[in-house]
Amino acid sequence: MAHLRDMEVAWDDLLEAFMNNSENIVYFLDRDTGEVFFVPFEYQDEEFWKEVESDPERFLQIPGYDYEQERLLLYEFIKGIEDEGLKQVLERAFSGKAPCGKIDEILSFYPDEAEQLMALRDELVADRVRRWLEEHDLYFQEEDIF
Repeated sequence: MAHLRDMEVAWDDLLEAFMNNSENIVYFLDRDTGEVFFVPFEYQDEEFWKEVESDPERFLQIPGYDYEQERLLLYEFIKGIEDEGLKQVLERAFSGKAPCGKIDEILSFYPDEAEQLMALRDELVADRVRRWLEEHDLYFQEEDIF
């Protein structure tokens, strides 16, 4: 848990919301309670949607996964790979050239590089969360996050 303007928010829940890559799910942060929750995009409860729309300062819609930032991250990650053979395979996978497979599948055979990519992704998402919170005048106490 992390404290956010005198309320507790589950940092992991925020990270999960920012990693949401489903177009069918919408995440919200309730500024009054600190709760992070989600609903299906086509949720059929008119009262719920009226409440959310009537108080946009309270119910902040959390942005979903950012594919553009992910591609930039992968591009920079691949540029930094020292193993030339692996680098070439990852470059082909990144550019979509068959039959290379998915980058995460390729890296499953390279645990050190896979761990490095996961750390970069975690850092990217954490930075997105922090910037988004600041845009909404919400600040974590850093010692609560780490």
